[in-house]
Amino acid sequence: MNTQAATPLRQDVSLGLLLMVLSVLVSPIIDIFAKLAVTTVPATEIACVRLVFQMLVLGPICLVRGTLFNVTWKKMGLHAARGLLMAITMIAFFTPLAVMEVADAIAIFFVEPIILTILGSIVLKETIGWRRYTACGVGFFGSMLVIQPSLQEVGPIALLPVVAAISMALFYLLTRLVAQKEDPWSMQLYAGAWGAVFSGLLLAFGGKAGIAMLTPVMPDMANTLYIAGAAVAATIAGVLGVYAYRSAPASTLAPLQYLEIVSATVLSWWVFGDLPDALKWLGIAIIISSGLYIIWRERQIGKTATIPPVSTPV
Repeated sequence: MNTQAATPLRQDVSLGLLLMVLSVLVSPIIDIFAKLAVTTVPATEIACVRLVFQMLVLGPICLVRGTLFNVTWKKMGLHAARGLLMAITMIAFFTPLAVMEVADAIAIFFVEPIILTILGSIVLKETIGWRRYTACGVGFFGSMLVIQPSLQEVGPIALLPVVAAISMALFYLLTRLVAQKEDPWSMQLYAGAWGAVFSGLLLAFGGKAGIAMLTPVMPDMANTLYIAGAAVAATIAGVLGVYAYRSAPASTLAPLQYLEIVSATVLSWWVFGDLPDALKWLGIAIIISSGLYIIWRERQIGKTATIPPVSTPV
């Protein structure tokens, strides 16, 4: 009897692990397509199209599930703030891809769980011991090993993945505040809707003001396919991630997300011929190690429910 009861759990966890691996293998494809498009199409436009596509996919799903309006309307301001942060994250991450290697940008972005740990202690008054603070410091040191040569190569734009990491950490903090009584599918739908509104307003303002990086352009066929590819890949990765977290605990799945740096490096090398140098590899290894330690420590002290999915912004 005990064996029969345990088997479904193992099967669910195995399924969750498989889905998470597939998700992190698909996720870098988003950034590859975005990098191909962002040289001629503004990052804000790519983000806007991505968010509109998210709405078109999640809307029917929520309608079929009967959760289309399953949100707390009194908290709509928080949903709007999540949408704004989602748009900022995408724009700040896509913009430097025009001049940065995908693997470098993703490695820098993966300081997000470190930032989230610190913000959680400040905003949510979560107890953070000296071990995790030390791991955060080590992780930031690792990020500097990636950021410093990138700053020399491409300038201050290399700091934008850090901005994306901060906005994503804030996004997850707000998610913690509203997630207890909200449907996750509806939350994503409304966040995407608000994000599309904000990015659309930026494009409208940029077009009138003549700001090049905010002025929408009509993409050619190749860039249209790149943007569509990024949107489709993001949707697939997102759905795989949702079902992975429904099948297995966050603490079990979270370490697998660092495989995204490896898969991004392989894809970036295959498509663009880019490979991080030895110093950047050292920084990436430090970032991954510190992030894994923080996740392990969270698990040790019984806070597995607070470990959010760490993902690229799209």
